[in-house]
Amino acid sequence: MFIRSQLVVMLTLLGLFQLAHAQNNGLTRQYSFCMDRSNGVTVKMLDCLGTEIKHQEIRLNNAYKEVIASLSPERQEQLKSAQRAWLAYRQENCSFYADPDGGTMARVSANECFMSTTASRAKELETLRP
Repeated sequence: MFIRSQLVVMLTLLGLFQLAHAQNNGLTRQYSFCMDRSNGVTVKMLDCLGTEIKHQEIRLNNAYKEVIASLSPERQEQLKSAQRAWLAYRQENCSFYADPDGGTMARVSANECFMSTTASRAKELETLRP
């Protein structure tokens, strides 16, 4: 019973965290609604995260293309280098959350990391657009 109570509290906090990120990083409303409807079911949460990750990847790629097209060749190389480093960071950092001993919530945490990190980078690049 105690473990179940902890799980409910953790899922509630995760939901509040996601809503805060949604407002700050440009996550879709559909994502928030999807997570609300998931009722804490891991498979449903992973589906919501997968859909939002695809959306944020498109957003990131579009912002990157717009920014890089507006830069001089020298600055393009700087951005390419920075983006490669950021991609490596995102992969390593979010993979850390996928603790093999962390149960199903570790997969949710790793995917949430990937989604929120991607959304943050997309927002950052959007501020650099001409």
